[in-house]
Amino acid sequence: MSATGLRPPRHRADPRAVAWWTARWLMLMVPLAGAAVVAYLLFTVRPGWLGVLVAVFAAGCLVLAVVAPRMSYRVERWEVTDDAVYTRRGLLTHTWKVAPMSRIQRVDTARGPVQRLFGLADVTVTTASSAGAITIAGLGHELAADLAAHLTTRTQATPGDAT
Repeated sequence: MSATGLRPPRHRADPRAVAWWTARWLMLMVPLAGAAVVAYLLFTVRPGWLGVLVAVFAAGCLVLAVVAPRMSYRVERWEVTDDAVYTRRGLLTHTWKVAPMSRIQRVDTARGPVQRLFGLADVTVTTASSAGAITIAGLGHELAADLAAHLTTRTQATPGDAT
């Protein structure tokens, strides 16, 4: 970190994260769109204008499931320096989270069942801050393990009480 502030983080998630995020969005949006279509078919007298509205909604759900992960991949970044871990997220509002090395209390990795199919993992850095943990999502599982080991070693070598 420089005295003038943080530069934008350099690293993106693993490219496989786009497929994982798409799968997650589809697991949410396909049942939602399907429920709208089934409700239209079973519980209405099927006016044409409502059919068009349901079709547009269902198509919008599927488009969102395909577009949102790609947009997130273009925007989300992370970086680890000698002084801090930081991330940037958000399409309209960029949210930065910064955890100084001296404040890190825990470093965790997580690999859900769908993540394992894509060979991915998340690294979560926890501090005593009320703002919550920093999660670096969608990393290759080898990189995530290496990053967790590096952060653990680095925080142990950093003076401070992590509170």
